[in-house]
Amino acid sequence: MVMYRRCGKRLFDVVASLALLLVIAPALVVLMLAIFIDDGRPFFFRQWRVGRHADPFEILKFRSMRHVETREDGFDAGNATRVTRVGRWLRTSKLDELPQLVNVLRGDMSLVGPRPEVRAWVDARSRQWEKVLGVRPGITDNASIIYRHEERELALQADPEAHYRDVVLPRKLDLYEAYVDHVSARTDLAILGRTVIGLFKTT
Repeated sequence: MVMYRRCGKRLFDVVASLALLLVIAPALVVLMLAIFIDDGRPFFFRQWRVGRHADPFEILKFRSMRHVETREDGFDAGNATRVTRVGRWLRTSKLDELPQLVNVLRGDMSLVGPRPEVRAWVDARSRQWEKVLGVRPGITDNASIIYRHEERELALQADPEAHYRDVVLPRKLDLYEAYVDHVSARTDLAILGRTVIGLFKTT
């Protein structure tokens, strides 16, 4: 496990993300064209997130919402009023996350690891995040699978932001800490497998 943490995990990330980018490059172009036809540019959503050792990095996603000025922390969960037609499909299918393969190649992220948050949410529970930020954040993890339909849950709340802060985020952090305690090749492969299976589920 120690060897995997130190070099095997990063090697796997680089090889796998590069191979995936080469294979899906034509699909990425098609998705960019769909975004452009539906709502113009930009193709990508960029936002500063907190990475390993609390270092900030700019996360990439396919843009799924109309491009307007938003709050710095970017909390829009539960609010579907700005989601575009193509964006709704991108979010449901999780294809909006594909550009993060570039973040993996850069070394900002890993294929598997705790999801990165904006600074405001890290500061809200800084003591718990200290442990979590000891590893690279990831594109997917157990929390991502369990909270696949997080936006639906938040949309039902009178105060989505408070519900995220007081209910969802603490649960996610428990899962993040559990992952950090048990990082291994077997764990990562299991999570990747569950993620792929989840992509084909409609509910």
